[in-house]
This record gives sequence, C-alpha cells and structure tokens, in this order.
Amino acid sequence: MNEMIEQLKEALQISPNNIPLRLHLADVLLKEKLVAEAGEQFSDVLRRQPGNAKALAGLSEVYYRQQKYSTAIIMFEQLQQDGTLTFDSKIKYIRCLLKENSIAQAKDLYQQALQEQPNFKDADIDAVLRMPGMETGSDPDQLLEELSQPGSKYFMEKPTMKFADVGGMKQLKNEIGLKIIQPLKNPALYKAFGKKIGGGILMYGPPGCGKTFIAKATAGEIDAKFISLGLHDILDMWVGSSEKNLHDIFTAARKNTPCVLFIDEVDALGASRSDMRQSAMRQIINQFLAELDGVKDSNEGVLILAATNAPWSVDSAFRRPGRFDRVIFVAPPDEESRKDILLSHLQDKPTDKIDAAQIAKLTQGYSGADLKAVVDIATEYKLEESMAKGVLQPITQKDIAKAVKDHKATTGEWFATARNYALYANETGLYDEILQYLNLKK
Repeated sequence: MNEMIEQLKEALQISPNNIPLRLHLADVLLKEKLVAEAGEQFSDVLRRQPGNAKALAGLSEVYYRQQKYSTAIIMFEQLQQDGTLTFDSKIKYIRCLLKENSIAQAKDLYQQALQEQPNFKDADIDAVLRMPGMETGSDPDQLLEELSQPGSKYFMEKPTMKFADVGGMKQLKNEIGLKIIQPLKNPALYKAFGKKIGGGILMYGPPGCGKTFIAKATAGEIDAKFISLGLHDILDMWVGSSEKNLHDIFTAARKNTPCVLFIDEVDALGASRSDMRQSAMRQIINQFLAELDGVKDSNEGVLILAATNAPWSVDSAFRRPGRFDRVIFVAPPDEESRKDILLSHLQDKPTDKIDAAQIAKLTQGYSGADLKAVVDIATEYKLEESMAKGVLQPITQKDIAKAVKDHKATTGEWFATARNYALYANETGLYDEILQYLNLKK
C-alpha cells in the first residue's frame, strides 16, 4: 500500500491539477489512517476547486477523526446547505453537535435522519436523544415497568390528595365530578344513559393557578393511577418513533384503569395544524387525535385532563365531542381560597399574629404561585433579620404586606392577552368565563 501511495504522489507531481487523482490519493491515505496527510490533499483540492463536494466530505471526515468537532461542524453545515450531506455524514454531524453541546440542533437533525432510516439506532446518540425505555420496538409492558420507577421522568403514581385539599375551584370540581368521578361511583346509571366512563377536560387559565394540583386531586378522589406528561418534553426528547411512543403511553394508561392522564401545555401539540410545516409534526398530532378518539383501543376508564395557558393556540379539532369536549376556565383563587393558600404556606413557619384574611383582600388577582412567592419573600426577610440579630425572628403581618408590595401578581400579562381574544375572537362563546371574571360580560 505504501508503494501505491508513493506512486500516486509521483503521478501528482507530474499532473498537480488532476483533481480525481488527488482525491483518490486522499481516500487511500484516509483508509490507511494517515489522517493528517489526507487532510492536506483534501484541502489542496478545495484550494484549486472551491466547493468540491467530495473534498468537503473528506475534510469533514478528517476533522471528525481528529476530534476537531467545531471545525467539522462547519464542513458538515456546508455539505447540508449544498444538499450533498450523506446519511453517514449526517450521523457524524450529530455526534459533533452533541460533543459541542448543541442538543437542540442535534435533535432536529436526528429526527430528519430517522425519517430516512426509521430503524437506525446508535447507542451513544440514543442515550442523549431518546427517552430510556421508549425506543422503537418497546412494548407497553416494558413502558409500565419504566413508569413504575420513581426516577422515571413520567412516573406513574397514586396521589393521596383529594378535592378537600384544594381551595376554591368549585365549578371545576363540579365539572370533573360530573364527567369523571360520578361515572365511576354510579357505573350502572351512566351505562343506562349510554354515557362512557372517561373522557377529556381541557383546563385553561393563567399560569400558577393550580391546574396540575386539581388533576392530581382528581386521581386521589377516585383512587386512580396518575401519569403526568409535558408535551413540550415529548416533542423535544422523543426523537423519531414519536407516534408509537405516544401510543404506548396511552396503552399504559388503558392497562391501569381507572387512570388519570394529565397532559400539561397541550398547546405544544395542539397548535393549529395548518401552521405545522413539518410533516413529522402533523403525524404526531394526528396520532394524538386518534388516541383521544380511542377508535382502535377503548379509552373506557381513562380520564384525560389537559392544561394550557394559551387556549387560543389549541386546534379546534381537539375540542370536538369525545376529545376535550369540556373546556373550563381556571381563574386565580378567590379571596377565601387565597386565605387558605396563605395559611397552608405559613403553616410550618414561625409566625406572629398573621391576619390571612386581610392579606387575602390585598392580593386580588394573585395566583397560587404568586402567593407562595409572597411567603417565600417574607421568609427571606426574616432569615436575614434572624441572622443579623442572632435570634429567630417570626414572620409578621408587616412582613407579608411588604412582600405583597414587592411581588406583584403575574397574571396581569395573561389577562391582557386573554381579554383581546375574549372581546374580539369569541364567536363560539368559548371565552365567556374570562369576560365574566373581568366584569366585561353584558
């Protein structure tokens, strides 16, 4: 082989502008693991013929083998722009991106690669970009085992909290009771009227107002299993085979009825399908709609609760009968509920003459998360004061009032947006509850 290399070099001395010959020499050098020399030949080709696809691909391979990942990425990007990036180079490109911690870009590229070759697997890439136990070929039983592990991102649990632990939300509790709880307590009655046990409710409202909390309490009320999914996590992490993975989650819920499947930030998957340019995204959405319909596999006993802060971004197809046919506004807690929330957050802290009812009057529009922040800020005041004085200082009414001034309600921005939709895009009456809350309903 060394003799062949020498012969090729001699030939190039005679004909230095012979591009095919120089590329052949570079390939031979690369095959013999003479990486640096191969890089010189590929670079020479690019100097003589900028944009040569074979030389770009060869030089990207050289930099990849030399672990010069940043430089290799530049080469791979050029190949991608030119439309000459092969599948093998695409996988190496992904590995380089992971080395440089460009996770989001690596995910997008890996999804494209899996569309080309759905059965492709790479242990190192999959360890970062695929959920453990969720790869193609996984079955629901394997998924059930995965969900039962406390370390699992989507841990299946059995909550103990009940509606009594949730302040306020009377209308929401009534809706959930009618659609979810009562059918389980009176199955014969509902069967007589042809009503299935299960279904979906979409909760919307400003962030921090207890949508996740009420979902867990629902599971606790009926002694059901509870699975929580954040669809933005699904879209980010379930690269490739997303439709099957989504089906497996629903299958896990169906095998553990009664089961509450809580889907947070559903707008991440329910955004208007007409806005989706990528066919892969549309396929995931269609799979999700099929799972909600329960045509092939019955959703009897699967109780689907979803939450969103942006109901205007959810495709109307999700609100058809049999899917999320109940859409409920989850408002910030009322005065009595704010009092209960404040007392619960102060329960295990040293306090002195706190009038929670008075504080509740000062916090109109505050979410549950806002109230927790108020207590946290007041606690920080007293920790600092206690360390300065060397003696424990209890939280007082004055501290809470000061914290309220320092932390304004975070729901204002949400209501500013929601108000516009309620006034000018409310043909179906979907946002009447917002108008009522804002005292704008005639």
